[in-house]
Amino acid sequence: MDAKPQQEHVWLQQMLGDWTMVGECDMGPDQPASRTTGKEHVRALGGFFVVSEGEGEMPGSADTGFMLMTLGYDIEKKKFVGSWAGSMMPGMFFYEGQLDAAKKVLALDTEGPSFTGDGTTAKYQDVITIISRDERTLHSQTLQPDGSWKRFMTATYRRVK
Repeated sequence: MDAKPQQEHVWLQQMLGDWTMVGECDMGPDQPASRTTGKEHVRALGGFFVVSEGEGEMPGSADTGFMLMTLGYDIEKKKFVGSWAGSMMPGMFFYEGQLDAAKKVLALDTEGPSFTGDGTTAKYQDVITIISRDERTLHSQTLQPDGSWKRFMTATYRRVK
């Protein structure tokens, strides 16, 4: 295969580098949100993928969590693809997503264990928004029975200079 990186692959390259993170996580009904901090290093895997290695405080815990995200663009599917794994859970999430028309927001759909703990799965979405060259956000949300999305985590990343 003699594929060349496409504009979508180039879009991912803007996330390369070292970042600090400040986040907020919904801890459930009648509970205050938990604030966390962390750091992330994003590197290229050739011209087609980026690999993000992060670590941060676990919401409501003194433990440190470690996360690994891969993102690329599948030319045949015409979709962004990737995966996410964290040290705090045994499962891995697999992404498929699209970039908005303004090329600022990447919505990544996935499915995984429901937060209810009843053994069912739920639909989730991680949304990366480029604010500027040196700032981006990631928020995670879950699909509700009425078709709306409920945000449960927001993180702001700032480039280390």
